[in-house]
Amino acid sequence: MTRQEARRKAEELVGKMTVEEKASQLRFDAPAIERLGVPEYNWWNEALHGLARGGTATSFPQAIGMAAMFDDELLQKIADAVATEARAKYNAVSKEGDRDIYHGLTMWSPNINIFRDPRWGRGHETYGEDPYLTARLGKAFVHGLQGNGESLKTAACAKHFAVHSGPEALRHSFNAVASPKDLEETYLPAFRALVQDADVEAVMGAYNRTNGEPCCASDYLMGKLRGEWGFEGHFVSDCWAIRDFHENHKVTSAPVESVTKALKAGCDLNCGCTYQHIMHAYELGMITEGDITRCAVRLFTTRYMLGILGDEGSEYDAIPYSSIACRDHLSLAHKAALESCVLLKNNGLLPLDAQTCGTLGVIGPNANSRISLIGNYHGTAPRYVTVLEGIQDAVGDKVQILYSEGCALSADRVEPLAKANDRLAEAVAVARNSDTVILVLGLDETLEGEEGDTGNSYFSGDKDSLLLPESQRILMERVLAIGKPTVVILMAGSSIDLSDAQDKADAVLLTWYPGAEGGRAVTELLFGVQSPSGKLPVTFYRNEALSEMPDFTDYSMRNRTYRYYSGSPLYPFGYGLTYGDCRITDLKADGNSIHITVRNNGSRKCEDVLELYIRDNLSPLAPPHPVLCGFQRIASDAGAEVSCTLTLSPDAFTVVREDGVRISGSGSWTLYAGFGAPDERTAELTGKKPFSVLLSNAQVFMK
Repeated sequence: MTRQEARRKAEELVGKMTVEEKASQLRFDAPAIERLGVPEYNWWNEALHGLARGGTATSFPQAIGMAAMFDDELLQKIADAVATEARAKYNAVSKEGDRDIYHGLTMWSPNINIFRDPRWGRGHETYGEDPYLTARLGKAFVHGLQGNGESLKTAACAKHFAVHSGPEALRHSFNAVASPKDLEETYLPAFRALVQDADVEAVMGAYNRTNGEPCCASDYLMGKLRGEWGFEGHFVSDCWAIRDFHENHKVTSAPVESVTKALKAGCDLNCGCTYQHIMHAYELGMITEGDITRCAVRLFTTRYMLGILGDEGSEYDAIPYSSIACRDHLSLAHKAALESCVLLKNNGLLPLDAQTCGTLGVIGPNANSRISLIGNYHGTAPRYVTVLEGIQDAVGDKVQILYSEGCALSADRVEPLAKANDRLAEAVAVARNSDTVILVLGLDETLEGEEGDTGNSYFSGDKDSLLLPESQRILMERVLAIGKPTVVILMAGSSIDLSDAQDKADAVLLTWYPGAEGGRAVTELLFGVQSPSGKLPVTFYRNEALSEMPDFTDYSMRNRTYRYYSGSPLYPFGYGLTYGDCRITDLKADGNSIHITVRNNGSRKCEDVLELYIRDNLSPLAPPHPVLCGFQRIASDAGAEVSCTLTLSPDAFTVVREDGVRISGSGSWTLYAGFGAPDERTAELTGKKPFSVLLSNAQVFMK
């Protein structure tokens, strides 16, 4: 059903409603209107990296891990699988009369905020620090969720609009101040892309204020969204964000004023309870029936486009319950976990050989942890495979495995009645009695995440530093001091200072939160069944870099992310090793099309990610470092050559003025192609320098 058809039906239906009935439909938990045949509907559902909070579902890697795949084609397939499971669940439970929260078809995903500061606890919900990468991946996820049928398969939601990335503890009262240049260059491009290029059906407003205006009632942001970008879908507040208008932001003094401000600005749906005051505001003459009608029509338009109102139904009504966590979806999750892991260091120890590695010591608080597999906003998987279990399943009786938890995740002891470091001696004993050690460290959703959802209550889910918890630093120091060949595995969703591991371990593998069966994929990478191929979607800084950055509350991009950071990172954006050795042998620019030939000089088949970066050679308005403008995942056999073509967006050749206006660049650019960013640290870590070519106006715009 087209939007025009759905809107006509919505207008006809809403026209039959009383003002009270219309007002009731602007809440996330919209009640039934039995006399008109309208069933109750709960708008709140989550699909960040799999159907969440509604029971059994396939568990994919956390969003930041899926970003590390640099694979928008796979991400779209994953989102399509998530939408299939959402439909299967909706079809089944609605027949049982269950229309509760987390069972609907309006998905409050993806999170396309920019991971600008490594301390932000919710950064692992995003696609990283780069606007181009975030936009491409966000569009793929939206296309997958919404499908290409006559009806929407599900309705995607771009969140949190806009300029939202911590601190979590201040989000209900905080004012994010961003310059016009930073808005256009960093914070808004992904939202614009999802609206204009992916037709995202919903946008969610953020908790905070941006440049003084609450995001759920911002004239500036709404002007961009509905005016400049032409957004036609519905707008939803973050949960209880409108209450913040009078309780925390103090831009209003009472709920009726907050309702009025949000409704008139164009916030159609309230996640929270403040819209219970709509009728009071109406009776006081603060809002009109037309204000209420406008929002109701937008919401019912979405419901008609989903095919869940009227008699037509949708082509997705027949999706069976057996689609949930089916073999095909579990296979997708497994592939995603393989592609998302990033090999940060390897002195030759990896891949391990079960015939020669001897006794394996598996140590660490995340080695046998289920919660470290899944990240936040997760469903319930039918099976969980930890790293320890994956290794045990893979080697069977061929290799002896010794195991120690080593330490608590963040506390100074595992057993409350024991002395501090009560598992340390056991861990050292395991290391001494092993031939090869696998040390599994990191965080989980109790230490980094959303305000109110983590056990890290002092920082409300944010990190106060980039160091591992002290208990784990002590464990790593003691285990590495034993001197056995050691692989350090990091399970985390953000930048962690792994300087000790980089200096002293033989290999370092970043797995993020790899999904419920992530332990199996991690094991396949460790033993060379597959080659690692993920790339960092964020910069990994040394801890002291925090003192060089603006304050966490400062939204200036100065000295933040790979585009502006002036120091040398521990691991750069776009970095990741493989077991192969891919190198560019030829590059030709034909207009905006870049033709590249790659040869795998290694002895193993592998996948790698070809990355393009561009730098304006003359404009003082350009970022100081080359910026990502293209990427493509390639697979090659040992000794084989592959060719591919990447097309550059016209935006790659623009710069942004201080007043936020995007203009054409200088006419002279350098294009870099390689398997990482064109910086000194990447060259130092990989031993490879990028292929570069000069481009001019004549070359770029000849077609």
